[in-house]
Formats: sequence, structure tokens, C-alpha cells
Amino acid sequence: MFAPFMTNAWIAGTIVAVIAGIVGFFVVIRGNAFLAHAVPHGAFAGAAGAVLLGIDPLVGLGVFAVGGALTISIMERRARNDAITALALVTMLGLGVLFVSRSSQYSAEIFALLFGQILGVSMSELVPMAILGALCVVAVAVLYRPLLLASTLPDMAMARGVNPRAMTIVFGLLLAVATTTSVPIVGALLMFALLVGPPAGARSMTRRPVIAIALSVLFALVTVWCSIALAYTTNLPIGFFVTAIGALLYLLGRTSAWLRRRLGAASPAAIRA
Repeated sequence: MFAPFMTNAWIAGTIVAVIAGIVGFFVVIRGNAFLAHAVPHGAFAGAAGAVLLGIDPLVGLGVFAVGGALTISIMERRARNDAITALALVTMLGLGVLFVSRSSQYSAEIFALLFGQILGVSMSELVPMAILGALCVVAVAVLYRPLLLASTLPDMAMARGVNPRAMTIVFGLLLAVATTTSVPIVGALLMFALLVGPPAGARSMTRRPVIAIALSVLFALVTVWCSIALAYTTNLPIGFFVTAIGALLYLLGRTSAWLRRRLGAASPAAIRA
């Protein structure tokens, strides 16, 4: 389990989990799960196009992730967010189908971009991952307060000089960076699960943003680490464990919230008695 190639998997999984936990918190509080679904899946088309052109798939992935996130963030000013997100997603997926149909390398690189290749990560892939991941974390740390305010109380944000539209674009770029960092490792399908499952479970457990972010990262780490270990020992797909553990953590969070409400409702009755 700790052979050299597995060491790279543990490192890559840790980087992805930290990014997904932090960015995923804002996905949940903003109600942008559809956007978190669209950007990784749509960016797959850029990677397919890069493979067709014979260039690094990471370049195409990044271009389509940024382009898709910016298009959705800017266009949502004039139309329903879900409609614009859906149109951008199907357009990028359509381009992906076109690129894949013209490429002879589908079975190797393109399949990995959909389902990930975390057990085949090389040391050369860890360096750009770490750099992009660090940039993403630093950006969230610098913009934490205005981003949080714009995500939860947009009217108050405007009164305090924070432009919610600008923060929407910033959030889209953060999601694009997280996608570019993580999709080559865990795949578009699993990245969506990590961006929503563990953060939603953490958000259900507490209303304090800092604690919720810390729990979100912890839950994402538990999900990735347990999934790697279980996939290695059982020889079953890692995607099954990522989605199952993520769903279990969300259920745990919802159960915790329900118990708090029940106890809160019972306390006044106990005092009157």
C-alpha cells in the first residue's frame, strides 16, 4: 500500500482533497452544485481537443475550464443561472464528442480524464498540481471575507463595497483552477462527488464558516484516503468508494443536524417541566 507508486497516489489524493474541501464549501453555500458539475465535465472537451492536437491535455483542460466558468459567471447576469449552465455544459460536451470522434487516442488519455488515474500519478504530475493547488488555497485565504459575504448576503455585500458579480466571476475562476488541478487525477466524475458530498456533510454539522471549511477538508481527506486504501485492498473501482463514503458523510451531517434540532426543541419543554 505504500510502494513508491502508491506514495504519489497518497500525495495527489491529499492535494485534491484539500482543494475540493475548500472550494466545495463555497459550492455548497452558494448553491452552485450544477456549476460544480458542469465545469469539470465540460472541461473534459478541452482535454480531448488537446489530445487531438497533440499538446498537453492539461492545457486544453485549463482553457475550457476557465472559459466555461467565465462564460457561465458572466452570462448569468442576463438569464437564469441553471439555463446558462446547462447550455454551456451541453455545448462543451458536444465539442468533446466531436474531438473524441476525430482522435485515435480515446481509450487511454480520454478515459483517464473521465474516471481518473490516481494510482498512476507520476512525480512530474505532482509539481503542477501542488503549484495550482497552492494558488487556489492562497486565493481563497486572501478573498475569504468578501467571497463569503457575497455568497451568503449579497445585498449586505454591496452595502459594504463588495461587488457580488465580481465575486461570482472570482468563484468561477477558483472552480476552474480546482478542476484543472484535480480532474487529471480523480477524473471529472469523481471531482464533482468530492466538491459536493463532503462539503455538504460538513455544512450540515455547523453554521460557523471556518469550522465548516475545516470539517469539509477533513471529510474530503477521509473520503480520498479511505477510498485509496479500499480500492487497493479490494481491487474495486475507487469511484465507488468515493461516492459511497461521500454520501455516508452527508447522511452523517444531516443526521447530526436533525438531532440538534430535536434536542433544541426538547430543551424548552424540559425547562417548563
